[in-house]
Amino acid sequence: MHKFEYASPTTKEQAVALLGKSWGETEALAGGTDLLSLLKDYLVTPKRVVNLKGIKELSSVLTPRDGSARIGALASIEAVRDLGRGFAALSQAAAGITSPQIRNMGTVGGDLCQRPRCWYFRSGFGLLAKDESGNALVPNGDNRYHAILGNDGEAKFVNPSSLAPAFIALNAKIKIFGPAGEREVEAAKFFVTPKSASEREYALQPNEIVTMIHVPSTLGVRSATYEVRQREVLDWPLAAASVALTLDASKKVKTARIVLGHVAPVPWVAEEAAQSLIGKTISEDAAAEAGRLAVANAHALSRNAYKIQLASVAVKRAILQAVS
Repeated sequence: MHKFEYASPTTKEQAVALLGKSWGETEALAGGTDLLSLLKDYLVTPKRVVNLKGIKELSSVLTPRDGSARIGALASIEAVRDLGRGFAALSQAAAGITSPQIRNMGTVGGDLCQRPRCWYFRSGFGLLAKDESGNALVPNGDNRYHAILGNDGEAKFVNPSSLAPAFIALNAKIKIFGPAGEREVEAAKFFVTPKSASEREYALQPNEIVTMIHVPSTLGVRSATYEVRQREVLDWPLAAASVALTLDASKKVKTARIVLGHVAPVPWVAEEAAQSLIGKTISEDAAAEAGRLAVANAHALSRNAYKIQLASVAVKRAILQAVS
């Protein structure tokens, strides 16, 4: 492991002052379930690691009576799992991380900011997976687990966050703190598709940290997350979908949000699929049609066409689960 300085601030102001102005100079440490692997494999070689665990205010989880939630970035994934039925999409997404150790050590902010699990990236070929001559490795390589949506550029990896699709479906906002103070960004806009290997996959500056995620009132909202996995032990899903619906007095859909996970470089908001549900009573046919529309613009690579059907089914089953 590359040698580095270690700092353990107790306030967010101290933390951002210790972070560098360029990616790679420093790294923030939360639960460590991703960063330690990156350090051991020399995928990041920071001069300083800033441990955020001493900032106690970032660990709280508050659920006021208005049905909202304020989840600190250092709250454990296990704490999100325990949120209960009012936050079903989030709770189910957290439960999908089947390792109790990871759920208790991993943090919400860490889940949102973890790096891609693309094996080319993890093997040292860079974020956009190129060989020494600059040739792209993914299109004609082993791309079984790569993107089927949003993959028309050089980025072919999939966003690895378990919680992001649920946060986006529930219209969450992410609070960020940096040298200029606090700012807030919609969860859907927090994730970005990098155009170069030196960029990151989220809308953070190198000297900023995520402090809290605010989920607005979920009263009257029916939500669910459905993941399709190759195996039940700890593993990342092949495809996932989070949905949030509100129904009128006649059980017809008033509002709908559908977000796909593990199929694109960012969590994929399926607007056309969601709109197809408005004014309808949820049925097998309506849910299946939404699933079809969610992947209508999918573009398979050489070895991952199977993910299109999986993503469609995930949407259908998440919708049906939300209203069951």
